[in-house]
Amino acid sequence: QMIKFPGGAMCVMASMADTARATWLDPATYVAEPVRNSGRQAAWFVEGEFGPAVLRHYRRGGLRARFGRTDYFWMGATRTRSFAEFGVLSRLDAMGLSVPRPIAAAYWRRGISYRAAILIERIPDAHTLATSLDRADPVDVAQAIFSMHEAGVWHADLNAHNILIDAMSRIWLIDFDRAHTGVVTQAQRRRNLLRLRRSLVKVCGAPGAQWWDGLDTAFRQQG
Repeated sequence: QMIKFPGGAMCVMASMADTARATWLDPATYVAEPVRNSGRQAAWFVEGEFGPAVLRHYRRGGLRARFGRTDYFWMGATRTRSFAEFGVLSRLDAMGLSVPRPIAAAYWRRGISYRAAILIERIPDAHTLATSLDRADPVDVAQAIFSMHEAGVWHADLNAHNILIDAMSRIWLIDFDRAHTGVVTQAQRRRNLLRLRRSLVKVCGAPGAQWWDGLDTAFRQQG
C-alpha cells in the first residue's frame, strides 16, 4: 500500500499501513548498528515495532558516483529503486522463496531526481556465504538460485555476500536492487553463476572455486 508524505511516498505491507511512518526509513530514528560488508556504508541493523530489520539507503558506486552518490533520475514512482525492489521481494516472498520479507520502501523526490531507502526483515542468526562456506551445502544453494530463476527473477549482483545461511542451514537470497523480472534465459542464469564464482574466488580463493564446482554440478541437475 502506498502512503504519501511531504516530499515523497512510501510503500508498506498492508498489515502495517495504519502505523507506518516515514521516520522508519531514517537511521537517526534508531540506535542503529552499521552492517559490516556494506561497501557503501549505507545499511544498518535496526529494530522497531516491526521487529528486527535491516535499513538500506541506496547509494551509487563506481564511476556513476561522480554524478552523485544518493540521487537518481526520476522516472516515476514504480520505477524507483526502492519500490521496484519492494515489488520483487513481495513477489518472491508470496511464492514461498527464502528471501527477507519487505517491510517498507520510500523515496524522496526533488525535481528530476530522488533519493530512496528500503526496510526489510532481518534474518536471525544468519551469516554470509563468504564467511560460512564450510557450512553451506552447494546443492541447497543451487536449489535456491534455481528456484529464483524459475520464479522469473534475475539477480543483478549475486555474490558471496548476498547469500545467507541461518542457524538451521537454510539458504536465503538478499539484495534484489536492480533485479530483472520475466523469463530468465539460460545465458542470464549462467551469468549469475559466473558472477558468484568470481566473488567466491575473490573472498575465499581456491576453496571458493572448488566449492563453486559443486554448486555448478548441482545447478545443472536441477529441473
